[in-house]
Amino acid sequence: MSRIAILGAGSWGTALAIHLARAGRTVRLWARDRELAAEVATTRTNPRYLCGVSLPQDVEVTSSMTGALDSAQFVVVAVPSHGLRAVVRLAAPALAANAIVVSATKGLEEESLRRMSQVIEEETDASLPVVVLSGPSFAAEVASGLPAAVLAASTNPAAVTRVQEQFRSRGMRLYGSDDVAGVEIGGALKNVIAIAAGVVEGLGLGHNAMAALITRGLAEISRLACAEGGRRDTLAGLSGLGDLVVTCTGDLSRNRYVGHELGRGRPLSDILSQMHMVAEGVRTTGAALALGARHELELPITAQMSAVLEGHSSPLEAVETLMGRRQKAEIE
Repeated sequence: MSRIAILGAGSWGTALAIHLARAGRTVRLWARDRELAAEVATTRTNPRYLCGVSLPQDVEVTSSMTGALDSAQFVVVAVPSHGLRAVVRLAAPALAANAIVVSATKGLEEESLRRMSQVIEEETDASLPVVVLSGPSFAAEVASGLPAAVLAASTNPAAVTRVQEQFRSRGMRLYGSDDVAGVEIGGALKNVIAIAAGVVEGLGLGHNAMAALITRGLAEISRLACAEGGRRDTLAGLSGLGDLVVTCTGDLSRNRYVGHELGRGRPLSDILSQMHMVAEGVRTTGAALALGARHELELPITAQMSAVLEGHSSPLEAVETLMGRRQKAEIE
């Protein structure tokens, strides 16, 4: 029976632990916070991050990194992007020589602008296969066993196959890909566009505006993904269009919520202070804009969201700026 360690007891890490245990895997869920680990281990619930769902009894919850990683054949990293490097650095000495590292984090590192798989490879000296898990997958729905289809992406085809085999269940279907850059940029930037979608909703701008935003947002994501070495067709799939649609329209989207509250006039600091979980798009926006500048790309939606998040522009001013841009051909 496969042993799987999940690093990160937030909503997504907890949901994956529940999903994998139901699929018959031996799962250890690691939490940095000892009090959280003890609470979840005792109550078999994680109300701080994932309400209304119980952990199967055979999910072991621990705050010991070495204990979590002991004999683990798959190591899932499901922590916020800003903490991923430190967690992987802590884990690296205890990783099994035959382990596969699965990145379940969507975002860009703010300082280096690296994708999450690149950070993992740096911290493990590229000694282990890294597989990126991405796609439209709200944690609460996965934990409840509702159907989902996601992507497993790696330059190592054997590792992709093993993750597909071990992570699938009646409630989850995994497709394979070798386009790691395309999958990761899609997963990171959809959070930025989701903030903009929330703004559209909060301002009451209607369905036409939402459709335009999602469509042009996909074009913007594809532009950056291709510059990073990804393929345009990847962005038409689960990790691009699929993830973008669910994050821009679903009520469970934290990034959409941030944008919605901004559109209603609430200050960002007030919104974030009342959120228990990370909205990755807030951090990703500036990093994506900087990565676009590195490639000499125009990312107008990202630029306007950055202006709003930094307080340089109001949500309505951002919309007016986007609508007033020079008209051009759709495909250039």
